[in-house]
Amino acid sequence: MAGIRFFAAAAEAAGTESTTVDVSSVGDLRALLTERHGVEFARILSRCSLLVNGTRAADDAVPLAGTDTVDVLPPFAGG
Repeated sequence: MAGIRFFAAAAEAAGTESTTVDVSSVGDLRALLTERHGVEFARILSRCSLLVNGTRAADDAVPLAGTDTVDVLPPFAGG
């Protein structure tokens, strides 16, 4: 099962900092997380970057394996 790590607002909306999932692609991951965590999480997820093993995954067709780690990163503000 792929490990998912949530950061900042994504963690707050999910109510957890991590979970595991059994999905085959980034698109499937987005759908599953939206189903699990609801509309508010989906709103935040739509603005997040997803990193699969440290590499940005912008395409929903990116495959996921059971050994992958996905980081869900909302936009960060800084100064």
